[in-house]
Amino acid sequence: MQLTLEGVTKRVGAAMHLYPLDFALQPHAVTVLLGATQAGKTTLMRLMAGLDVPSQGRVLVDGDNVTGRPVRERNVAMVYQQFINYPSLRVADNIASPLKLRGGLDRATIDQRVRELAAKLHIDPFLDRLPAELSGGQQQRVALARALAKEAPLMLLDEPLVNLDYKLREELREELSALFASGDSTVVYATTEPTEALLLGGYTAVLDAGELLQYGPTAEVFHRPQSLRVARAFSDPPINLLAGSVVSSGIQLAAEVPLAVPLAAAKTLADVTERSVTVGIRAGALRVQAQPGDVALTGRVELAEISGSDTFVHVAAAVGPLVAQLTGVHYFELGAAISLYLDPAQLYVFDARGALLIAPAFPGAR
Repeated sequence: MQLTLEGVTKRVGAAMHLYPLDFALQPHAVTVLLGATQAGKTTLMRLMAGLDVPSQGRVLVDGDNVTGRPVRERNVAMVYQQFINYPSLRVADNIASPLKLRGGLDRATIDQRVRELAAKLHIDPFLDRLPAELSGGQQQRVALARALAKEAPLMLLDEPLVNLDYKLREELREELSALFASGDSTVVYATTEPTEALLLGGYTAVLDAGELLQYGPTAEVFHRPQSLRVARAFSDPPINLLAGSVVSSGIQLAAEVPLAVPLAAAKTLADVTERSVTVGIRAGALRVQAQPGDVALTGRVELAEISGSDTFVHVAAAVGPLVAQLTGVHYFELGAAISLYLDPAQLYVFDARGALLIAPAFPGAR
């Protein structure tokens, strides 16, 4: 399926929920809609499904204008945060329902498909139960299995793992990636979590306050955000942002700190008419061990927190507040002096309007 939105907007009363956007989904691929709550993700998915009609613009499926065509006339599978199951049917029958409606499948084939999906989603022990006998997370997995069983050309998933515990979410992300890759559906997956977008791969569309900011291959959008707004939305932990000035030697961080950061892209900086820029540093780019060519950023430890296999160190630095993401478990004394080290090639530089000037190189960059 080739789904295209042309000049689509959505207004509810005086409030604009979606500003004008043009958006063509990559067919047979996963597109992640990434953005904070109320970014416009669910609104956009409802327009794609036919649950809502755009205030302006057109929705095209394989070149056919389906704007205003109701969802029942479209072959779409949907799973939203609030799971919906048939309460009077067993779990097995819930999952099997789209297979039975399709017709042409014998009972043995349907049973096999149901058990395969149930096993992948870890609900095979519950096939003979009613949905009300399951936990919220288990019911969400039933709804997800039913959507996958439908094998619709367009599958819309609105934060489908949000009600699951952390460990299960990690497992199911991997399973879903494999299931999506093995199918022929065009998948749209909404999430607020940058990590989830990176794990699912494919393509990512970053939304903020009803605007589509950037769309492209996930790795490219992450490594080369076109604006500060995209960099903020696609960073977890949040990207460190520091005030900088363009000087003859490159970028100087903080006027009162004589720290010039040399950059290879001198020609790009020479084209900058404003002296003020914003420098972005990913938390994972900061280290506590120096390497040749590194720049040192000094400060004092404000907080050190261990999360899983990483340690997050919050530092009150001379150039501004910083968060470093260090692999492994590390212990720091509060208030202790600390030096964080940075390879200048890992810097992002944005102009006064927030547009990207310089980004680190990354494998596979075009």
